[in-house]
Amino acid sequence: MDKLRVAFICTGNTCRSQMAEGLLRHLSDGEIEVRSAGSDPDKQVAPKSIEAMNEIGIDISNHRPKHIDSIADENFDWVITVCDSALQSCPVFHGSDGAAKTLHWSIRDPHGEPLETYREVRDEISGRIGEWLEEVRSGSR
Repeated sequence: MDKLRVAFICTGNTCRSQMAEGLLRHLSDGEIEVRSAGSDPDKQVAPKSIEAMNEIGIDISNHRPKHIDSIADENFDWVITVCDSALQSCPVFHGSDGAAKTLHWSIRDPHGEPLETYREVRDEISGRIGEWLEEVRSGSR
């Protein structure tokens, strides 16, 4: 069976979606192929995102922000938007059997906030991914 493919989408692809990509890759033990992109990507991943993830043993220092267009031709089983702005501008992605399933998590943007805010956002994303992953593995999603 092919790996499940998931894309996390936000605006800048510097904080939330990058943390989500790293978290899902880690929590799924590599059983899920994960990408992230943004509708208006910045030049680099936020250093505090990298620091907050390093604190829990996940290295995203090699991640680079990407525009949604760079993954638009890829097939995804799930597309998860993690900010309200991205929800409004997210194109329809396709999966192997039609449109990808979509999910929206309205998660606050930690950009420019203290490290503690990045930690809180990281932990919120981790909790949501854990719940979603459990549902997917049990077949209820």
